[in-house]
Amino acid sequence: MANITKHRNGEFLRAIFELLWDKEEGVPAKEIMAAIPEKMTLTDFEMGEYPSSPGAPRYHKIARFATIAAVKAGWLLKRKGIWYLTDEGRSAYERLKDPEALYKEADRLYREWKSARPEVGLTEEDLEGEAEEVSVTYEQAEEDAWQEIRRYLGEMPWQEFQELVADLLTAMGYHVSWIAPPGKDFGVDIVAYTDPLGATNPRIKVQVKRRIDSAVNVEGLRAFMSVLGDDDVGIFVSAGGFTRDSEDEARMQERRKITLIDLEKFFDLWVKYYGQLSEDARRLFPLKPIYFLAPEE
Repeated sequence: MANITKHRNGEFLRAIFELLWDKEEGVPAKEIMAAIPEKMTLTDFEMGEYPSSPGAPRYHKIARFATIAAVKAGWLLKRKGIWYLTDEGRSAYERLKDPEALYKEADRLYREWKSARPEVGLTEEDLEGEAEEVSVTYEQAEEDAWQEIRRYLGEMPWQEFQELVADLLTAMGYHVSWIAPPGKDFGVDIVAYTDPLGATNPRIKVQVKRRIDSAVNVEGLRAFMSVLGDDDVGIFVSAGGFTRDSEDEARMQERRKITLIDLEKFFDLWVKYYGQLSEDARRLFPLKPIYFLAPEE
């Protein structure tokens, strides 16, 4: 990044913050990269390509490098390819109008964070640069992998996705007694218990929504809660996630026991219990870890 000044890094940061400003639900990194040319005038160098990354403009990597310090400063959050602007980030954007001052403050906080990690010397600039390069590469690889996983699950027939949820419950130690066949399910897709005979409360009722482009709203959540008995635990699995209203509704429940699981949480649980899954389940949604020296967290 020798051709990019701190002022220019700050301009990239401000553009990214503006793209995220009113997006509490976050924005996919790829959408941010696509929108950056609309927010700032890019140079020929920035629009060019690195020989090692044909097909990807340089500014993609430049912008990602600029955000490393902002993440460590607590201004940005990145989760499975989705970027979020924090309240601290908004405050920094409003307080530090000069792009260079914004980047320098992020860099100062980044170095403060690194100084608390004695295994990494701040004067080892070559090592530092290499670590940041690995961090950017790792970030892009993780985003690409997540998009592939999301697409795979989103295109899966609903019956198979329903089976995945049942398989996960079994791997977690629950006893699945019923999976809804095709047709009307009356709001419940899976019933499970904590013991093999179903003699012990609670009874677990699960509703599964496989549509990845549709978040469950509060009306949909209330319809599911209406089929829960007093001793039931409700689990709502939605590949499309949940609206803010439905999340608030679930969190504020005092009588109903309800847990919301979006695609990200489902995936994390699938990974956690992968070793306990049956061979059939692993064939239906196979994952393969690749081990390498990870960048600093």
